[in-house]
Amino acid sequence: METATIRYLRGDATAPQGKGAKVIAHVCNDLGGWGKGFVLALSKRWPEPEAAFRRWHRERAENDFGLGAVQVVQVERLVWVANMVGQRGIRTGRSTGVPVRYEAIDAALERLSGQALALGASVHLPRIGCGLAGGRWELVEPLVTARLVDRGVPVTVYDTD
Repeated sequence: METATIRYLRGDATAPQGKGAKVIAHVCNDLGGWGKGFVLALSKRWPEPEAAFRRWHRERAENDFGLGAVQVVQVERLVWVANMVGQRGIRTGRSTGVPVRYEAIDAALERLSGQALALGASVHLPRIGCGLAGGRWELVEPLVTARLVDRGVPVTVYDTD
């Protein structure tokens, strides 16, 4: 049996390549903020992920919103966006350390794998947690491999030019 691997492409993760069902996954913060980074590209294409994320955060007393949680929002017939809470707060001028939480990304990817398999979907993402969240891809990539690729979920990572 051929081992699945992560495919790396130059391009836009909001325009996922390939056939069949696709989930675009990205990392959000636990403050309910949506206004910088990859989310801006998502919001240019579809209003639903931002609206759903803001509602999820607003109603967090009654739901599972928090580090490691995942919200999957359908945006087209065969395309979903996975809002994964993997960042504690945001980086401010005075803050020390980075907002990324690897254990939360790991938990979110774990939840996402079941949903992706149920949908028969491939997962498409930028280098999650490595932009504004300040994470390092060499720490995130093994999580993507263990939680998705090793379970048979095809993954494509997009790098912008």
